[in-house]
Amino acid sequence: MMSENRALEDAANTEKPHQDRRIDYIEFNVADIARSKEFYGTAFGWTFTDYGPNYCEFSDGHMKGGFDATGPVTPGGPLVVLYGDDLTDVLGRIEAAGGTIVKPIFAFPGGQRFHFTDPDGYELAAWTEA
Repeated sequence: MMSENRALEDAANTEKPHQDRRIDYIEFNVADIARSKEFYGTAFGWTFTDYGPNYCEFSDGHMKGGFDATGPVTPGGPLVVLYGDDLTDVLGRIEAAGGTIVKPIFAFPGGQRFHFTDPDGYELAAWTEA
């Protein structure tokens, strides 16, 4: 029989489901996916899942993100992606708070998302599962 401490430890190590309106995913536009995989795999031990020649998901064991080779490399930071149970509701909340939708809702493998800017001009995204 499994001890209570072991059961609590196993529960703590189980990957949690997506949480509404929380940072859930980070994307980096990169010039060379293979080079990025080599760097982050070697430096941090990240693991990778390829989704075609222009996109690769990474996992650091806690959070997932992606390397996207379809957009320009933009020094200044990765794309922060938040999860929303109801994407339309999240979009409305962002607009009501003064954000600007810069890429309307679109489908991608696994769900839908949109991009927005906050009042300072930082671009973020929100997504939901299919």
